[in-house]
Amino acid sequence: FLLSLKLENKTKGKLQKQICQVVLDHFEKQYTTELGDTWTSVRDVLTYPLCWQYAVLLNKFSQSAELENTLRVKGYHPAFQGPLPYLPASLKCYIRRTPGRFPAQKHQAGKLKEYYLLNAASLLPVLALEVKDGEDILDLCAAPGGKSVAILQCAYPGQFHCNEYDDLRSRWLKQTIESFIPDPLINLMTVSKLDGRQIGDLKPELYDKVLVDAPCSNDRSWLFSSDIQQATLRLIQRKELSSLQFQLLRSAIKALRPGGSLVYSTCTLSKAENSDVINLILNSCSNVMPVDISEMAKAVSQEFTFLNDTQQHELLVLPEKGRAWGPMYVAKLKKM
Repeated sequence: FLLSLKLENKTKGKLQKQICQVVLDHFEKQYTTELGDTWTSVRDVLTYPLCWQYAVLLNKFSQSAELENTLRVKGYHPAFQGPLPYLPASLKCYIRRTPGRFPAQKHQAGKLKEYYLLNAASLLPVLALEVKDGEDILDLCAAPGGKSVAILQCAYPGQFHCNEYDDLRSRWLKQTIESFIPDPLINLMTVSKLDGRQIGDLKPELYDKVLVDAPCSNDRSWLFSSDIQQATLRLIQRKELSSLQFQLLRSAIKALRPGGSLVYSTCTLSKAENSDVINLILNSCSNVMPVDISEMAKAVSQEFTFLNDTQQHELLVLPEKGRAWGPMYVAKLKKM
């Protein structure tokens, strides 16, 4: 018993050690102001990885009936059920209430993976985008590639342009696509390393749908920065992120065809990077209007916890125990 207690304390110590105090103090100040009492329960989930959950997104290009049976036996159930405005039958994602991660699959050249492990909330931007067969799609900040893979589970785009400016992340994106998407389909995709802020000028009015899963202050991973100097630098540079996000959105709007729609998402709770950026866009671009996504939020409210006082064109997923998904901010706009 004493030995197991020692081991438990050691594990706890390990977890405690990993938390970056500089980041936690910063978040504490900001999110107590922005979220009030809600922050306490969110913080408890974010700082305790043992209660994190992982969803299993099935790959329709490498299907296995066995896998679905295994997941059901292990207590998993479909993440999305019920009257969603958009839910293609080919998009299958499994979750369970208990924490833990299904074993990951290694990348093997020439062999497609059967599933992708992800935070279930990161599928909400894809569901909000409502991609249909034959549409021309741009995923502006596509790495590591989970949302690109999810889009292809939903529909077969006319042209599918995945872009990632960062060199390392771009390689990661390419590997994800190779791991999940069969060759004939890969040949119809474009993977580029352009500066997302310039794509609108380079490819004006070329796309029906654009996803801007913007670079943001990733609350989950930042809390576990092992390098204090890097963490401090991140917090200083954090102020500049909203300006980059605004420029990426402006570029995305230029790349959209009139009548086309855009989804903006981040994995931060930060108001400055979420609703403030969207409000700035709505106030400065007369050719876009907000799109109501409250029906989608209502349809998935069994599995996700949302911040209460958001507007109809946006939602913010708050992690809580047993539903440890998010943070994930999603907003939808349409070009006139």
